[in-house]
Amino acid sequence: MNEFLHQLASGLALGGVYAIMALALVMIYQATQLVNFAQGEMAMFSTYFAWKLMDSGWPYWRAFVATVVVSFVGGVVIERLVVRPFAKAPVLASVIVFIGLALIFNALAGWIYGYSVTSFDTPFSGRPWFGNVYMSAHESGAVVVSLCVLVLVYAFFRFTPLGLAMRAAAQNPISSRLVGIRVGWMLAIGWGLAAAIGAIAGMMAAPIVYLDPNMMAGVLLYAFAGAVLGGIDNPFGAAFGGFAVGVLENLMGAYVVGAEVKLSVALAIIVGVLVWRPSGLFGRRLVVRV
Repeated sequence: MNEFLHQLASGLALGGVYAIMALALVMIYQATQLVNFAQGEMAMFSTYFAWKLMDSGWPYWRAFVATVVVSFVGGVVIERLVVRPFAKAPVLASVIVFIGLALIFNALAGWIYGYSVTSFDTPFSGRPWFGNVYMSAHESGAVVVSLCVLVLVYAFFRFTPLGLAMRAAAQNPISSRLVGIRVGWMLAIGWGLAAAIGAIAGMMAAPIVYLDPNMMAGVLLYAFAGAVLGGIDNPFGAAFGGFAVGVLENLMGAYVVGAEVKLSVALAIIVGVLVWRPSGLFGRRLVVRV
C-alpha cells in the first residue's frame, strides 16, 4: 500500500507538469486548430535560459520570473515573424513550420549548452511538506505551482477584458474584428502566454527528469495525451487529462508494463481516445450538416 501511495503521489506531481504543458498546447490549438509540435523544445530552451541565469548567480525566483517574461516576449516574436507569414498557408505547411521550429531549438540548445545531462536546482528542498512521506518537497511544490498556474489562467480568461477578447478572437475571429478586437495581436499574445506557461512546465520538470536538449520530448507526448484525453479544445479538460495521464503513467509503469516501456501508455491513450471518443472527455462535439 505504501508503494502504491508513493506511485500515486509521484504521478500527481508529474501530472501537474503535464497539465500546464497541455494547457499551453490547448491555447495554441484553440486559436489555430493546430498542435504546436515545438512547444516542448521552446520550454526546454527557456529552462536552459533559467539555468544559465542561476549559474550566473541569480536567485531562483528572480531567474524564474525573468524566464517567464523573456519566454512570453519570445513567443510573441515567434508568432509575428515565423508563424504569421503562414497564416493562410495549407495545414501541412504550418505543421512543417512547427516541426522545423522544434528542430531549430533542439539544435541551438545542443550547440550553445552541449548535450550532457545537467542537474537543475529546485527552490522546494528539505523535508517533505505537511509530513507527506509519499511525495518529495519538489513534487509537492510542483503540484502547488501547477494549481496556481491553472487558477491564474482561469482568472485571466474569465475576469479580465484582455482574456475575454482573446477568447472571443479564438472562437469567432470574424465577429471579433467587427467589434474592434485586433485578432492578430490576440493570437500573438496567446503564443506568448503559451510560451510562458511552457517555460514554467520546463522549470518544474527539470529537477525530476534533469536538464538536456531532449528533456521535454516525453513530457510533450504525455501532455498531448492529456490534452486529447480531456479535450484539446477545453483548457481545463486538458489540465484534468494531464493529471490523469501522470497518475496512469506511474501506475502502469510500476505494476503493468514496466518503467522501460511506459511511454507506450501515452500512445495507447492517444489512440484509444481518438478511436472511441475523438472529442475527449470534456471536449465539444461539432456536428456539421451537409
